[in-house]
Amino acid sequence: MSQLTESLIERKKESTPKALANLNPIFIKESHGAEILDVEGNRFIDFTSGIGVNNVGNSHPAVVKAIKAQSDKFLHSCFHVVMYEDYVTLAEKLNQLVPVGGPAKTMFANSGAEAVENAVKIARCHTKKRSVICFDNAFHGRTMLTMTMTSKIRPNKMDTGAWAPGIFRVHFPYCFRCPWNLENPSCNMYCGSEYFERYVFKYQVDPDDTAAIILEPVQGEGGFIPVPQGYLDQLRQICDSHGIVLIYDEIQSGFGRTAKLFAADHFDAKPDIIVSAKSLGGGLPISAVTGKTEIMDTENLSVGALGGTYGGNPVACAAALAVLEVFETENLLDKARQRGAIIREHFQGFKERFDFIGDVRGLGAMQAMEIVTDRKTLLPDGERTGRFVAACRDKGLLILSCGTFKNNIRMLVPLSVDLDLLDEGLAIMESAFIQVS
Repeated sequence: MSQLTESLIERKKESTPKALANLNPIFIKESHGAEILDVEGNRFIDFTSGIGVNNVGNSHPAVVKAIKAQSDKFLHSCFHVVMYEDYVTLAEKLNQLVPVGGPAKTMFANSGAEAVENAVKIARCHTKKRSVICFDNAFHGRTMLTMTMTSKIRPNKMDTGAWAPGIFRVHFPYCFRCPWNLENPSCNMYCGSEYFERYVFKYQVDPDDTAAIILEPVQGEGGFIPVPQGYLDQLRQICDSHGIVLIYDEIQSGFGRTAKLFAADHFDAKPDIIVSAKSLGGGLPISAVTGKTEIMDTENLSVGALGGTYGGNPVACAAALAVLEVFETENLLDKARQRGAIIREHFQGFKERFDFIGDVRGLGAMQAMEIVTDRKTLLPDGERTGRFVAACRDKGLLILSCGTFKNNIRMLVPLSVDLDLLDEGLAIMESAFIQVS
């Protein structure tokens, strides 16, 4: 580490709270596509995409062009004061693309957490009910409501005081670590309707007081855990039977990460609301709540109940429209499928070679490996995972762990990554696995 980086780290320590996490002792100078150049001139391959934000690649020329063009016109007016067309155009496009199973409407906010908060507000107003059901391993944000819904205690919730009321947590169908110690397929989907009707609605919360069930079709921070096929069908049936709003949090899984525009596109059961963010803005902060028209237009929401000063900022809307165009012009979903298949093949190969890799899972390019002490006990090995991530960084590759025990390696490479660069990064991963064996 050079004197320059050390100096910047010291300035950061003096000027910002220590609770702000920094995973790598690196200061970025510039980045394009899937490569990062730091202030010392070191080059890194980026398999993080800014935690799933840069699905089209960092500083994509089309996104940068759209940002510059809009910035020359106006930066802000607040949509509630003076409207602008891009907000409407983007909403129209998402209403056509987001699979909520019927005519849809969209509102915009700034962050994923803000989108989740609004989705819950809408569901509560629509149903006139209070309670919300969320899941183990979930991550929905760090605001008071979303922090309550987020599962992991440390570091997200420890010593933060009272949490929001009306939130009930249930088991997620984490098949590799089945909470009921059942084996697929002999489990017969016990985690679905039977679990809810016999346990959740008897011992946790009454369905007549349940406004929403919210889940990630592929859990992100929780470990890149996809729901098993058939599970969402049961949730859909439960919600329909009891008048509950079904919300999918696609903040990390959305916009091509699973090789379909949304993870929901992999399943028959469609939600009532989908929240999205991260890659929608191509690097600028914007989030969306897209839901069925009859829910978004519920008579129980007064005019002015939704919105915010910066929600759907004009520059962010322009960037988001450019992102959607890039998906079409560059066939990013096809590229995600192709790259996802390459990643999956390598991950399976790693599992065959290294006995501390307990599981390989994911959809499309949203792939992960779970690191364990051994395949008999399946004890999470966060320590080895941390050494692996550090070894990759030392070799010029940035990659992220995730999961309650920080023992999962997740792949968040830009979907547009050059194949030679992808191979180079995967070779570094192989070398790092050898190093930590």
